[in-house]
Amino acid sequence: MMKSLRLSIALGFAWIVSTHAAECCTIPVFRYALDRWEADRFRLVVAAPTAARLEIVDLLRPLRAGGVANLDISTSKDAAVTETRLYAAKNGETPVWSGELNAPSLAALLDSPARKQILEHVLAGDSVTWVVVDDGTEHAERIAKRLSFLEQAAALPIQDPDDPDSQLGPGPELRLKFRVLHLKLSDAAEKPLFAMLAGPDGKVRPDQPLAAAVFARGRVLSAFPLDALDDATLEEACMFLIGRCSCRVKDQNPGWDVLMNVDWAKELEKVTAKRKAGTSTAAVKAETPKAAPDVSTITAEAAPPPPTPVVEGAWFLWGSVGGAIVVLLIAAIRRFV
Repeated sequence: MMKSLRLSIALGFAWIVSTHAAECCTIPVFRYALDRWEADRFRLVVAAPTAARLEIVDLLRPLRAGGVANLDISTSKDAAVTETRLYAAKNGETPVWSGELNAPSLAALLDSPARKQILEHVLAGDSVTWVVVDDGTEHAERIAKRLSFLEQAAALPIQDPDDPDSQLGPGPELRLKFRVLHLKLSDAAEKPLFAMLAGPDGKVRPDQPLAAAVFARGRVLSAFPLDALDDATLEEACMFLIGRCSCRVKDQNPGWDVLMNVDWAKELEKVTAKRKAGTSTAAVKAETPKAAPDVSTITAEAAPPPPTPVVEGAWFLWGSVGGAIVVLLIAAIRRFV
């Protein structure tokens, strides 16, 4: 009787887990987000005296009328406020930036050399770009070396071309590629980006060394103080992003967005057109000026092939967890039966 009960419970639980895993689409998180998640919108609140100036009206007109940046613009209702403020979508109280609004400051808020480089990585099909911000190279080189190992040890989920819920949208070929973008903490042109990367919860300071995992349309999975980012945390973040997208609702997934002045639909269609014309995805780049010399992509020497089997997706995702649990349950069933 007890053996029969245990067998029924074990088989029932195995069915639930395997059924839940099967419901996950096969598209990796990083690509599902690129295809389907619109970037959260920032809010630029312009000081009333500034908004009344004719040159500012002309400056903001292109953004108000058909601008492609994930940005909404309004005028402050407090006439005593003299500075313009930029607020992230998930942080309505503390501004990401505040100061005098003019052509140079607006340009720095909308774009930067590092964001151009991130865009190039996304359009090339990269899975995630780890943005490392500090004034040395030790951390960036360590992270790049570990990512090189992960590229060989991991694998993307097998795609089912007949699954209507797992169809890729326009864009680059699906591939597994990790990047490291090393920025100097002292780079004044990237200060707004550092504040966006640090995130809305205040746990990471934008004026201190940090690392942030950026993917899709400028989505930040999380940010970490550099001295707190160990190999295990790095691997878990990467494995999550290349694993099956088990939750398709953006707001139920971790992360926040960066302000980017990009027409994503247009850029992704360009990549698709170039692919169809036979252009290598790795050579596809956004039609933007090249990044400044002090923005560099770190490339580590390839690590030796690991002795462990290839892993598909994240170990903590339902798909792979389901498989592991089913194997353990089968072993338990054999023991009790």
